[in-house]
Amino acid sequence: MPAKKTPFYQKHIALHAKMAEFAGFEMPIYYEGIMQEHLRVREKVGMFDLSHMGEFIVRGPQALAFLEKMTINSVSSLEVYQAQYSAMCYPSGGIVDDLIVYRMPDQYMLVVNAANISKDFAWLKENLPPTGVELIDVSDQTALLAIQGPLSERVLQKLTQVELSKIRYYWATHGEVCSEKIFFSRTGYTGEDGFELYLKPELAGKFWDAVAEAGKEFDIAPVGLGARDTLRLEMRYCLYGNDIDETTNPFEAGLGWITKLDKGDFIGKEALVRIKQEGTKRKLVAFELKERGFPRKGYPIIKNEQEIGRVTSGTFSPSLNKGIGLGYVQTEFSEIGTELWILVKGRGVPAVVVKPPFWKKGSHK
Repeated sequence: MPAKKTPFYQKHIALHAKMAEFAGFEMPIYYEGIMQEHLRVREKVGMFDLSHMGEFIVRGPQALAFLEKMTINSVSSLEVYQAQYSAMCYPSGGIVDDLIVYRMPDQYMLVVNAANISKDFAWLKENLPPTGVELIDVSDQTALLAIQGPLSERVLQKLTQVELSKIRYYWATHGEVCSEKIFFSRTGYTGEDGFELYLKPELAGKFWDAVAEAGKEFDIAPVGLGARDTLRLEMRYCLYGNDIDETTNPFEAGLGWITKLDKGDFIGKEALVRIKQEGTKRKLVAFELKERGFPRKGYPIIKNEQEIGRVTSGTFSPSLNKGIGLGYVQTEFSEIGTELWILVKGRGVPAVVVKPPFWKKGSHK
């Protein structure tokens, strides 16, 4: 099956982006280079095509009860236009996906990972009550353009009368941008301030050009998935398929903070209560290399000449100028300050477990 093209595809081709297939989509990996694009987002502002992400609408009189059953965070705590990071679990406690839940005035929207769109939709559909909930996959009818970086508010403010300073981190609104009524939020997965514009596909070109023009004075440029990955890793944000999946549970992944065991019943609760009581046998740790090196997914993590885990995500951090990564290790080796070795191409490189995030100067509000 040929890879799908996002509504911004022609923009990427015109800019000579390095394209590759990702989660069934032709996506830009980089334009000028991962390092330059990463630092631009940290220092100024960049724009991302995130149209590969999935969006589901959930509405109806039983929508709230349904989402409380399906997700591990407390949906009932959300105010109108508030967003929430959450996850869905299997009865075993393994993770179906991590996602963002938006509460709108008359419905909810879930934003899920691109690689999991069909799996997530099938899982939700399988658990739908007979009446009272309408579930709609609007992924193909949604283009998503993100503006990320400390100058992002100044860029977007040129395109809207909405007072952006009043929209807090992990909140959203409906408002006019570029003379079009759209839904937009202030979340992001980079550690920097930023906005996500949810658009009809036919508006994609208009918005891309308008954001590029508004950001010209701030040195805006498009950013590919390569820098998106290094940016999220510097914040220790989990990537589904690398750091979390059906074989990992929220507690060992460091997602206990979104796991609300004191709310009503939800899928996976019984298993997660037991896991919390018994304690986890392994934990996802953040580590920094003490010598130059590039830790990659799958590299062994060594302690006392024994393999105690594997790297799940790793990169050379453009912001910190050192190798960083995440990996599951036996719990007794998860304390901050624990000395480890990462086997990089057969060579042991010394590393140390550190307190995340790696990047501590993020501009998100």
